[in-house]
Amino acid sequence: MKTAATLYPIPSHKFKNKVTILVAIALVIAGLSVYLEFDFLLLFTDFHYIVALLGEMFPPRFSILFTKDQIFSSILQTISMAFLGTLIGGSLAMILAFFAAKNTSPNHAIRLLTKSLLATERVIPSLVIILIFLITVGLGPFAGMLSLALGSVGMFGKLFADAIEQIDNDQVEAIYSVGANKMQVIRFSIIPQVLPSFIGNLFYAFDINLRAAIGLGIFGGGGIGYEIHMAMQMLQYREALALIFFTIILISLFERISDVLRGIVMGKEVLK
Repeated sequence: MKTAATLYPIPSHKFKNKVTILVAIALVIAGLSVYLEFDFLLLFTDFHYIVALLGEMFPPRFSILFTKDQIFSSILQTISMAFLGTLIGGSLAMILAFFAAKNTSPNHAIRLLTKSLLATERVIPSLVIILIFLITVGLGPFAGMLSLALGSVGMFGKLFADAIEQIDNDQVEAIYSVGANKMQVIRFSIIPQVLPSFIGNLFYAFDINLRAAIGLGIFGGGGIGYEIHMAMQMLQYREALALIFFTIILISLFERISDVLRGIVMGKEVLK
């Protein structure tokens, strides 16, 4: 004879936890929607505006790439912003990483100060940074490059510091055992171990900064992002869509190049 437990199995503790989490998320979403007065029905009732906009954007007018002279100079500006921002920010991040890592920092106070500086920089939104530089140096790619450089310092300074702290200490002790000082240990033991990781992360930083440079251009940082913004402002939707497609191709190309170079530096097999 089957018991009630057999007919109606008792939910497991893991299942109850999942249900509790889902219910909590649903309540948070519902509460935020009520607080922000967000109506989910607008996604369906006002969707025809988006459909109408897409109708005005197709087909994209790719002739703008050849008829407008400053398009390719704007693309070069965007690439230059990402490259210089990565180079300057990555170089500063490498230097600060040695002061933030516990096995290379001169003392605890400097390590704590450097880590606090990197943490503070990471929590500042990139849009706030670009607004600060737009006020100080004015509109253009120079403000965008400075914003990308500062953002790279906080983001990759922590990654570089973690890479230094995860080195093989046996090599460090071997260098110390022959009478080397701390600077010689850093030069001949730590740097050779972390250099491939540093270079690989720099390629990754360039990939991220190239995407960010396009977004910053919309807010006055120059480059192809500014051209897309101006096309949308002038209601030239077909030209804007053509520029968007071109930026997608550009980002995909550099992402592939970055992955290949990073795989070569890190000594990994590159996927075909």
